[in-house]
Amino acid sequence: MRNLLRRIFLADLLQGLWVTFRYQHPRNIYTEQYPLERPPVAERYRGAPRLNTNPATGETLCIACNLCALACPENLIVVGWQRDDVTRRKVLTTFTYDLSRCMFCGLCEDACPTDALELTQDFELASYSREGAIWDRNRLEQGPTPAHYTH
Repeated sequence: MRNLLRRIFLADLLQGLWVTFRYQHPRNIYTEQYPLERPPVAERYRGAPRLNTNPATGETLCIACNLCALACPENLIVVGWQRDDVTRRKVLTTFTYDLSRCMFCGLCEDACPTDALELTQDFELASYSREGAIWDRNRLEQGPTPAHYTH
């Protein structure tokens, strides 16, 4: 008899609605004002890549050793270089990083002997085309440029 009354008066539905509305009280609601206030990011978060430069000379720290490309499980890093005849060293000519396939594992960052490649804490990586997700050397040296919103 009790089970029949619970079905007729929809007791389970009303109990579920009570749980839902209990959490809708204004003191329990938490809203982030996202574009104006940046949310806190975890300390070890890995986001947009950056190719670091030497602050004194402005030259890139990359020595074109290709270890980052070899460590990448997705094969999305392409390092182009040529040998300098005077110093007999490799000189970085191109550096391409495909963000559309990156899983942000950090293996490229760990493999770099000069700390030239770094995964920053920027998380705004949206673009309107697939070509926007392929970053070249200039974009990587510039680093991520988060949008600044105003009222």
